[in-house]
Amino acid sequence: MQKVPVSLWTLLAGLLISAISILIGQNHTLMPVQASLQAPLVDGFFNIMFTIAIALFLVVEGTIVIFLIKYRRRRGDDTDGVPVEGNTALEIFWTAVPTVIVVVLGIYSVDVYNKMGGFEPAGHVHSSAHVAHVSGSAMAATLNDQSASTTEASIGIGGTPNAQGKPADLVVDVKGIQYAWLFNYPESGISAGELHVPVGADVQLNLSADDVIHSFWVPNFRLKQDALPGIPTELRFTATKVGTYPVVCAELCGGYHGSMRSQVIVHTPEDYQSWLTENQVAQQQDMQQAVAVNPANLSTSEFLAPHVHDMGISAATLAQLQK
Repeated sequence: MQKVPVSLWTLLAGLLISAISILIGQNHTLMPVQASLQAPLVDGFFNIMFTIAIALFLVVEGTIVIFLIKYRRRRGDDTDGVPVEGNTALEIFWTAVPTVIVVVLGIYSVDVYNKMGGFEPAGHVHSSAHVAHVSGSAMAATLNDQSASTTEASIGIGGTPNAQGKPADLVVDVKGIQYAWLFNYPESGISAGELHVPVGADVQLNLSADDVIHSFWVPNFRLKQDALPGIPTELRFTATKVGTYPVVCAELCGGYHGSMRSQVIVHTPEDYQSWLTENQVAQQQDMQQAVAVNPANLSTSEFLAPHVHDMGISAATLAQLQK
């Protein structure tokens, strides 16, 4: 019986490993639902890395299993193992392959980062107004900063693919505090404890922190950006699917870090306009009530109580803020 060449076994094993790794790497369910224009870029990169990782795992673990079986110690065999001094070709091969993989992944990751706006000059304190249109509906996205005399540079990521350098449709100021996210809409004057955006809008978040480093992370958008005390940062995205998605602080920021959560609510353009109108009216009424009552006669908790529910801040978080 003719012996099958090792090269043929190697070829067959390579084809089998490639098929298995591609099948699993491109058809897994490890990632949450994609809900932003940037998510497919990140998922494509993740799938490539996962496919390569599966292939390497199968090669390494498969080799270990084969060697455990083929070269195991037989009963009654007390002889020494075959002396192996090395194999230059094999050593070059297993050094070159990881090197090529790392270089290719590095180039690919830079390309993804660039497409997401990572190399664009992000983060301006806009001194002039701009008006953008979303899904046929006109939506003002104006941010005037009267207190700043110069334009501050900031760190940014997540620009809309093919739209870097263009003004955003909606600008929201996001502040991280121990232990809550506060959202302010400069153009409308609305403040909230949840982020509300219209689907399809190019949204720019201007991130800041009052106390320690926080990290604004929306898993469904595949975007994460630090909020740093004294250093403006920026995150930009376009939501593609109506729904409610969690916002998580991904930077250990204190004892109640795990409870520092909020959510992004993605509306249709019509529902977003309704939310905007309702909250403008509600906050005007709250302001009138606040003016009618003398704040000097109220405790901090009594003064903030009417606004806590609207801002989405829990009672526990409010108690922490008052300490």
